[in-house]
Amino acid sequence: MTRIAFTPHLARHVELPSIEVDRQTVRELLESAFSASPKLRGYILDDQGRLRQHVAVFVDGRPLVDRVTLSDSAIGVRELYVMQALSGG
Repeated sequence: MTRIAFTPHLARHVELPSIEVDRQTVRELLESAFSASPKLRGYILDDQGRLRQHVAVFVDGRPLVDRVTLSDSAIGVRELYVMQALSGG
């Protein structure tokens, strides 16, 4: 089972589900979270279905490789961590 975790910052804007699921890809994991909290999709993905520029996803502590189709394998993954990256200065 993969635990999907979100940075607490997102909780200020949208209800965050607490989810543990088994899926094949990162996209499928995220779709499970979006099913539980539909508004979350707009904070994570752009209108093309790609990861937003200032969102970082870590798969068992490693940065997500495929930010476009989110096809990284989720098989055997223990935690998917999603956070909004900070920018500016």
